[in-house]
Amino acid sequence: MAMDEKPERPSVTVAAPELAHTVTDTASFSEKDVKDELSDGKQRVDVEALSVDDEDVDSEVIKKDEDVALEVISAEDDPSLPVFTFRTVFLGVGLSAFTSVLATIYTFKPQNATVSQLFCLIIAYVLGTAMHSIMPRTGFWRYLNPGPFNIKEHTVIVIMSSTASTVAVAMEIIAALDLFYNLKLNAAVAIFQIFASQMIGYGIAGLLRTLLVYPTYAFFPNYISVVNLLQSLHFGGVLNHKKRRYFWIVFAAIFCWEWIPQYPFPLLTAISVICLADNGRHEFVRNLFGAGSSNEGIGLFSFGTSWTLISQGYPLVWPWRTQINSYIGMAIGYLTLTLAYYNNAFDGRNLAWMSQSLFNSEGGSYNQTAILTPENTVDAAKLSAVGLPRYTTTYVISQMCYNFSLGAAIVHVLLWHWPDLKRAFGGMRFLQSAQDIDDPHYQQMRKYKEVPQWWYLCLFAGSLAIGIGCSYNHGQWLLPAWSIILFTVISCVVAICIGFISATTGFKIEIKYAINILAAFVHPGKPISVMYVNLYGNSTAYQTLAMLQDLKLGQYTKIPPRATFAAQLAGSVIGSVFNYAMMISIVSNNRAALIDPIGTRIWSGWIIQGYNSSSVAMGALGRELFAYGKPYYLIAFAIFIGLAFPLPFWLVHKLAPRGSLIARAAKYVITPIVTLYVGYLPYSVNGQWWTCLVLGYASQVWARSHRPKWFKKYNYLTSAALDGGSQVILFILSFAVFGASGNAVDFPNWWGNPANLSVDRCARTNS
Repeated sequence: MAMDEKPERPSVTVAAPELAHTVTDTASFSEKDVKDELSDGKQRVDVEALSVDDEDVDSEVIKKDEDVALEVISAEDDPSLPVFTFRTVFLGVGLSAFTSVLATIYTFKPQNATVSQLFCLIIAYVLGTAMHSIMPRTGFWRYLNPGPFNIKEHTVIVIMSSTASTVAVAMEIIAALDLFYNLKLNAAVAIFQIFASQMIGYGIAGLLRTLLVYPTYAFFPNYISVVNLLQSLHFGGVLNHKKRRYFWIVFAAIFCWEWIPQYPFPLLTAISVICLADNGRHEFVRNLFGAGSSNEGIGLFSFGTSWTLISQGYPLVWPWRTQINSYIGMAIGYLTLTLAYYNNAFDGRNLAWMSQSLFNSEGGSYNQTAILTPENTVDAAKLSAVGLPRYTTTYVISQMCYNFSLGAAIVHVLLWHWPDLKRAFGGMRFLQSAQDIDDPHYQQMRKYKEVPQWWYLCLFAGSLAIGIGCSYNHGQWLLPAWSIILFTVISCVVAICIGFISATTGFKIEIKYAINILAAFVHPGKPISVMYVNLYGNSTAYQTLAMLQDLKLGQYTKIPPRATFAAQLAGSVIGSVFNYAMMISIVSNNRAALIDPIGTRIWSGWIIQGYNSSSVAMGALGRELFAYGKPYYLIAFAIFIGLAFPLPFWLVHKLAPRGSLIARAAKYVITPIVTLYVGYLPYSVNGQWWTCLVLGYASQVWARSHRPKWFKKYNYLTSAALDGGSQVILFILSFAVFGASGNAVDFPNWWGNPANLSVDRCARTNS
C-alpha cells in the first residue's frame, strides 16, 4: 500500500453557508476551545445546513485504499456546535451504565454476544433526537435543549458508551481468581485495578497519535462506515436526506430477515451443497465442508446468509488487499489443516477435529485439577500419574499461525513502514503535541486545543503505579512489579505493530497465545501470575488500539481533542465501577453454575474458565509442553520463525524492476494477515467466508471501479445499516429466545433445523 498522503482535497466540495445559529452559553466545551478563533472572525461552517447533492460527489475512481477517508467522509466542521450539553452528559452516563451492565451479563451467558459500537450509536441517536423533540426549548430549558441533537454530542456519547461496554480483561481475571482460587480482592483495589489496566493503554495511545491517528494513511477502515453514518444522520442537503432514507430501508430489511437464519431456519447460516448431498454419512465431509455448528468443520464451499456471521469478514469495509490476503491464508489453511490432521501431525489423529480443550492420553477431557497442589502449583507425582495434556492438531496449528503472525507483524512494520516510523519518532517528535501533517481532517482539528503529551505521560505513569500497587494483595504479589513493567514495555512495542496494521488494513493481530507462552517461561509453575500477565501484556495492547480508534473517530467528526479525552476517561470510570459491581453480584449468586464446565442454559463461566484453563496449561505446564524438544515447542518458537516471513517478499520487491508485476505482487502480500488466516478456521462456525469473498469482490473491486459514485455514497452506509439492523434484532433475540433473560426457547426441529445432524445437514460432532 502506498503511504503517500493525499493532497488536501475532500471529494465533497460545498460552499460554506452563513452560520445559521449562534453559539449558545451551553456550548461550554467547544466555546472554550475555539473562543479565540471565533472572535477573530474565522470562517464557520454550519454542517447541519450543508446543501450536498448527488452532483457534489464526483465519479473519479478511488485509487489508494486510504483515500476513502477523503472521498467518502467530509472534512467540514462547525466549531460552534456544542459538545458537552445536558443531553451529552445524561445520555453518555446513562448509556455507559446500561452498556457496561449488559456487556458484563453477556460475559457470563452461554451465548457469545457483545455490545457493539453501532448498537450504541443507534440507541443514542433515537434517544438524543427524542430528547430534542420532547423537551421544551424556551426559558431555562434552552440551556438543557440548545438545539437539534448534533453530530458532536452524538459522537461523544458513542465514545463514552462504547468504551464502557468493552468488558475489561481485569474484571474477567478478578472473577477467575474468585471462582477458581477463592481469592477475593478488596472492592476498591479491584475497581482501581480494572481502571488502571485500561488507562495504561490509553497513555500509550496518546503518545502514538503522530504515528497512528493524525496521518491520512492511518485511516482505520472499520470506522469509515461509522463516520459515514454519523454524517449522513446529522448533515443537511438532498443527498444526506436520501442517504438517511436508504439507511433506514436497509436497516429495516435486514432486521426483518436476520431472525430467520438465526432462529427458525439455521441451515441458511451455512448452505453447503456437498453437506446436503452427503446428509451426515461421512466425517471427512463434515470436517472439510461442514460449517454450520460450533467446531463442526472449516467450511470449504459453504455459503451463509446471516449478516451477523458475514460481518465478521468486513466484506464491504476492508480494502480488497486486506481481504484477498485473508482468503489466500484460508486457502492454504484448507490444505494444511486437513493434511496435518489426517497425517497424525502432533499425534492428534485420535482426538477431535476441532476443539480448544485439553485432552488426556485416551482422548477424554483432561482433569487439570488432578495435577495441582492446594497452593495451585504442579505436583510432580500427580503429573507423572495423570500425564501431560494434549491439544488437537488443528488447535496446535492455529496457535502456531497466530504466533507466526505476531513475529511477521513486527518485521513487516519495520520493513514497509520504516519512513513513517522514522518521521514519527525521529528527534523525539512524537513528544510534540502540535504536528505538521498534511491531512484535511487533521488540519481542521488544529483550531482546537490539543491534549498535551505530558497529560498522557502522567496518565501512563500514574496508572502503572496504581496497577503495581493493586497487584500486591494480602502479603503476596499477584504479579511482581518487575514483571508488570516488563510486560508493559513488551505491550508498548507490540501495540505499535498491531496498531499500524489495524490502522492501514482494518485487521487486528491476535497476541494472546504469544503473551501466555512468554509468561509461562517468565513465571514457570505459577498459574495466577501467568493469568495476571494478560492485564499488561495482552489487554494493554488492545486498550491502546481501542483508544487510537476513538481518537481517530474524534478527528473524523471534529470533536475537540480534550472532549474526546474526557469522554474516554468518563466511559472507563463508569465501566470499571459497573463491571465490578455486576460481576460480584453474578459470581456471588451463581458460583456453582459458573464453575461447572457445562454451566446452565442461563449462566455459563466459559469465558472465565478459558482464562483459568490457559493459566494452568501455560503456567503450570509451560516448560513441559513448550520448551525445546517438548511436544508443542513449535508453538513457542513460531514467534521467532515468523520474523523471517516478510523478508522474501520485501527483497523481491526491492530487487525486481520497479513497477513490474512481480514487484507489485510482492508488495501486495501482507504476511501477518496471510499467516494468521492459515490458522483462523478451527473455531466456532465457518459458513460465511465464501459469501464474504463474493460480497468483498462486488464491493471493493467491482463497485469501487465501475460504480464509483454509488460506492462513495452508499457502500459504507450499506455496511452500517446491515450491521445495525442485525445487531438490534440479535439483541432482541438474545433476551426473547436465546436465554439471556433466563428462559431459552428452542425452535422445533424440522428439515432446516435438524435434530440429529448439524444445521447444514453434515454429520454431527461428537460433543
